[in-house]
Amino acid sequence: MLKIILEDEKHIHPFNERARDIRIQNVPLWLNQRDILAEYVTRDLEVSLNRLLPEVQEPCLIYRDNLYFDRDYVREFIQRARAQGTAVRAAFRADDPVFKEHALPLSTSYARSGDLYLADLWYYPEGPGPEAAPLVIDPHMQEIGYYHVPTYMASDHGDLVFKVPLRGMMAIDSWVHIFIADVVFGLFSRGARFERDLEKDPWNKLRTLWKGMMEGKQVLESSMLVQVGRNCQIDPTAIIHGPTVIGDNVTIGAGVVIENCIIGSNVNISQGCQLMLSVVGDGSFLPFRAALFMTTLMENAMVAQNTCLQMSVIGRNSFIGAGSTFTDFKLIPSELRAVGGDGKLGLTNREVLGGCVGHNCRIGSGMLVMPGRTIESDVILLGSSGGREILGHIAFEHSDHHRLRDGGLHQRQYPRRGETAGESW
Repeated sequence: MLKIILEDEKHIHPFNERARDIRIQNVPLWLNQRDILAEYVTRDLEVSLNRLLPEVQEPCLIYRDNLYFDRDYVREFIQRARAQGTAVRAAFRADDPVFKEHALPLSTSYARSGDLYLADLWYYPEGPGPEAAPLVIDPHMQEIGYYHVPTYMASDHGDLVFKVPLRGMMAIDSWVHIFIADVVFGLFSRGARFERDLEKDPWNKLRTLWKGMMEGKQVLESSMLVQVGRNCQIDPTAIIHGPTVIGDNVTIGAGVVIENCIIGSNVNISQGCQLMLSVVGDGSFLPFRAALFMTTLMENAMVAQNTCLQMSVIGRNSFIGAGSTFTDFKLIPSELRAVGGDGKLGLTNREVLGGCVGHNCRIGSGMLVMPGRTIESDVILLGSSGGREILGHIAFEHSDHHRLRDGGLHQRQYPRRGETAGESW
């Protein structure tokens, strides 16, 4: 089968980078797509989003390169498409809880058609054509709680829940979608699928229990749920609960607590750090007592000591200074907004949400970042003796390095579309 990739040139704020090049689950999005589709396709073509498709007479899978999907969704989509034997296009019901809560807010990649929303994923059995019937895939949604809080923070029963799909697909149009893809469609879905597989296969459940007994560990700490790469140094006092994946050449210090995370290769996590439901990219460094909760660190990021990040996304090669806090709950009960795919502020449909830092940023110590705020790539923010509150969105033009004598030493690496790297504003 031929794979045709539609190249979307739009940049994702605040990274100033195309969605295909941003890491999801610690893997570039384009590589995640390639690996999942490898068993179905024999060759591929890349075509600009606004160009005509090539004329071919063979089965084709066509998708826009800003789509995130998991193996379960792709398997069901292709099986049903082949069974129908006609051209189909991926679609969501407008009232689907998963789509309404996670995919639709802040997105510009779906086309409305009656009570459906159409996504940019097609299957053609005999080459591209004009007609494609909508194909709706049941996400097999589960509600999973992530906070038990006072009722003033939630509308129902004092619980905040995610609507978690076991088959996930969504367009990455905003940094919030990166958070959703990593945490909800990634870590939460992985845990839910693991529990589903245990219930469906009693022998798998027995193997998991037996593995824990043989290793003298609790089930959540056994090698069935905690996968550790080569050449890792893990202090015996560290607590690691699965499902967790740890890459190669990782150092984990004394008293570290890790629960349901993805840890990349060449990562150093020092004493007393706590990580829950987070993705830590290759080459990242967390000194002592740093804390991550439902947070993504892209490759080569550093979060200094006594820093707490909640429901946030940090870009590659960025530094977060000591004692900083990224909050996730608005003290005033107004609706949370974030920058969407159209570059404007839009409703996030989230009760709680952290902030986002772009690539190649340097954030000073003692910062307090309010919910939903963004800091554009290549920004430097200096701290002060009394700390500093980030109440609005910080653009490159507001970077503190512009007023420093040696500010020119900090080179711009991620310009906006139409601008060039290294130029000042």
